[in-house]
Amino acid sequence: MINIFEVHETNEMIEQENLDVRTITMGINLMDCIDADLDKLNRKIYDKITMRARNLLQVGRDIEREYGIPIVNKRISVTPIALIGGAACRRPEDFVSIAETLDRAAHEVGVNFLGGFSALVSKGMTPADELLIRSIPMALARTERVCSSVNVGSTKTGINMDAVRLMGEMIRKTAELTKEDNCMGCAKLVVFCNAPDDNPFMAGAFHGVTEADAIINVGVSGPGVVKHALSKVRGESFEVLCETIKKTAFKVTRVGQLVAQEASRRLNIPFGIIDLSLAPTPAVGDSVADILEEIGLEAAGAPGTTAALALLNDQVKKGGVMASSYVGGLSGAFIPVSEDQGMISAVNKGALTLEKLEAMTCVCSVGLDMIAIPGETSAATISGIIADEMAIGMVNQKTTAVRLIPAVGKKMGEVLEFGGLLGSAPVMPVNPFSCEAFIGRSGRIPAPIHSFKN
Repeated sequence: MINIFEVHETNEMIEQENLDVRTITMGINLMDCIDADLDKLNRKIYDKITMRARNLLQVGRDIEREYGIPIVNKRISVTPIALIGGAACRRPEDFVSIAETLDRAAHEVGVNFLGGFSALVSKGMTPADELLIRSIPMALARTERVCSSVNVGSTKTGINMDAVRLMGEMIRKTAELTKEDNCMGCAKLVVFCNAPDDNPFMAGAFHGVTEADAIINVGVSGPGVVKHALSKVRGESFEVLCETIKKTAFKVTRVGQLVAQEASRRLNIPFGIIDLSLAPTPAVGDSVADILEEIGLEAAGAPGTTAALALLNDQVKKGGVMASSYVGGLSGAFIPVSEDQGMISAVNKGALTLEKLEAMTCVCSVGLDMIAIPGETSAATISGIIADEMAIGMVNQKTTAVRLIPAVGKKMGEVLEFGGLLGSAPVMPVNPFSCEAFIGRSGRIPAPIHSFKN
C-alpha cells in the first residue's frame, strides 16, 4: 500500500514536476481470430478488440479522477498481424484491409493508438511477413491510429539484411504517401532488434505470442521529477547523484504500480508489467536532455553525454525494480528527438548529431527515435542506419530501434511539425557517403559468438 507521506510526495510530483502515467496498454491475443476467409477474419478481429477493450477508456478515466494521477494515453496492442493474416491474405491490399479494421476498432473503443501491425523477421521472412511489410506504407497512409513495427534482428539469430533493405524502401515509401501530413506515417513505424513482447509504448508495442489472452501493461514517465530531484544535489558526489535517481525512480514506479493494479482489478485482466522508461514530452521541464544537463553537461551531446546517460539509465532501472515485482518492456531512458524539447535545442545548437545519438543508443532504452532526415535521403542510406543500430542491439544483447522520418520536400535545418506528444523535429544531416553495395548483399549477418549460451 502507498502511505500518506507518499501521497503528498506524489501530489507534488504531479502538480509541479510533470509526473504522469504515460499509458495503460491492453494487450490482446488475436490467435483465435485466424480464418482463411478475409471478411470473417476482419469481423472476428473487430469483435474481439471491441469486446475486450470496451471499458478500457472509462476505467482509465475513473482511476485518473479518483487518484488524481494523470493517465495520458489508453492504448491497445495486438498479436503481430503477419501471424494472424497469413491464412487469409494473398496481396498487400489484404493486409491493408486488416489495418483499416484495427483502426475502426481503435476509434470505437476510444484509444489513441493501436500497435501490432507487425512482423517478426529476425531470421527470415514468410510470404505473409513480406506481404505485411510491403503493405505498411499504404496501411499507415489509410489509417489514423494504427502503429507498425518490424523486428529484423536479435542477439540469438543475427540480422536479416534482406528485411533491413526492404524496410529502408518501405520507410521512404511511407514518407512519400504521407507527405501531405508531415510524413506522419513514419512516426508510427519502428524497426527493432530484440523487440520485447510486453512493451506498452508506441509505435513499437505488440502483444507477444507468449503472453496471456489479454494483459494490462503500464508505462510510467517522470523526467521532470528526476530533474527536479537532481537540482537539489548539484555539485554532490556520484554516489549522492546515483542514490537520488534511484530513490526518485522508485517513487515514480510506485505510482505506476498502483495504477496497473487498479486497472487490472477493474477490467478483470491480469497485470503484466510496469515499463519504467523516462519518456519525455515536448513540454518545458519534461526532458531527458534537461536531466543530462542537470548532471553537469552544457548541452546534450557534449563530451560525457554517453557516460551520463549510462548512469541515468542504470539507476532508473535499479530504483524501479525495487518498486514492482514485474518490470519489463523497455525500461530506462528514451531519447526521442522530436518529443524532447531539450534534445531539439541541443540539435539546433549543433551540440547533438546523428552520430552522437547513435553512440548514446548503446546505453539507453531504445535507439534512434523520432529523427527527421532530409527528404532526398536514399533507401540504401536509411537501411544502412538501420543496420548500424541493429548491430548495436545484437552485440550488446539489448533492444534497439530506429524511427526515422524522411522529411519529403525539406532540407537540413528545416522543421517537421507533428503537434501533441510527437512534437517537432529539426531535419538533421546524414552522412553523404554511400553504403549501397553493402546493403545490396543478400542474406543475414550471423549472430555474435556470445549468443550461444544453451
